[in-house]
Amino acid sequence: MQVIESIEALEEIYGDAVKASLTKVARQITPLYRQWIGASRFCVLSTVGPEGTDGTPRGDDGPVVLELDAQTLALPDWRGNNRIDSLRNIVRDGRVSLMFMVPGAANVVRVNGRAVVAVEPGLLARFEKAGKQPRSVVVVTVEEVYFQCAKAIMRSELWRGEDESGKVPSAGQMIREADAAFDAESYDDGYAEYAKPRMW
Repeated sequence: MQVIESIEALEEIYGDAVKASLTKVARQITPLYRQWIGASRFCVLSTVGPEGTDGTPRGDDGPVVLELDAQTLALPDWRGNNRIDSLRNIVRDGRVSLMFMVPGAANVVRVNGRAVVAVEPGLLARFEKAGKQPRSVVVVTVEEVYFQCAKAIMRSELWRGEDESGKVPSAGQMIREADAAFDAESYDDGYAEYAKPRMW
């Protein structure tokens, strides 16, 4: 396999970056980026640690993050499976990236920065829902914020509104692939009801 082994060789293939791709980068949350991020109920959190990289979906029923100030975003860690892969990474290496999506919008907004895992009681309380609080909050210091051009979502027709879930295995089936004795059907049939009281 022929591979690229230097930045010079890579740049020779691709040439100069499009000017707008550089000028669109902000060093803090601007009014228009604030509007976008505030409309996003879903993002992907990417981290890196000694064991490698991790990318995890994060979602909420309102804005997925809270802006503490123009340089700082707070992402609550709601109930999950307790693997805490992303949190382990952040504790050891604070570099993070967030990718915010809004249904129907062809662009995405990206934030790069550094994060800590906070357990400050006053901060946890800001996210309280129905008497429940997150166990921790990922606090991101913004270093870069910019939008990603629309081509990837346009190519994939991500928001065309079709249900394609029938083309993929269920979660239960994937667990059973690793554990032949697992009751995939019961897991899949009951998961929605199981999850309802465990969202927050």
